[in-house]
Amino acid sequence: MRIAVLFIGILAATGCTWVHMAPGAQAVRVVEGPPAGCEKRGEVSVSVRDSVAFYQRNELKVRDELETLARNEAPGLGADTVSPLAPPSNGEQRYAAWRCGPNASAPAPRTAPAAGEAQTYPASG
Repeated sequence: MRIAVLFIGILAATGCTWVHMAPGAQAVRVVEGPPAGCEKRGEVSVSVRDSVAFYQRNELKVRDELETLARNEAPGLGADTVSPLAPPSNGEQRYAAWRCGPNASAPAPRTAPAAGEAQTYPASG
C-alpha cells in the first residue's frame, strides 16, 4: 500500500510545474538565434530536475521550465530577450541574454506561409 501511495505521489509531482515566472520576466522575449541589432548582455545557465527517482519528466515541461528560468534571469542582466545556445541536456541549458531596446516586445512582422507550410499564431494568455 505504501509503495502505491509513493508511486502516485511521484507521478503527481512530475506533472506539476515547479518554476514560476518572476516579476518582469513576462516582458522578456525568447528567440531562436542571435537577434539582429541587439547588444549581448551575458549568458545564463539554468537547470531543473529532468527525472524524479526512476521516472523521466515530460520533455516539453522541462524545456518550458528552463525557458522560464532563463526569462527570470534576463532582467537582472538588463536584458529583454534570450536565445538558447544549445538544446537542453540532462535538465540543463545555456541561454544568451540580449538587450534589444524598446521595440523588443513588438511582434515580428508576419509573412504568408509558402505553399505546403503551416502558419502559426502566438497563444494569448
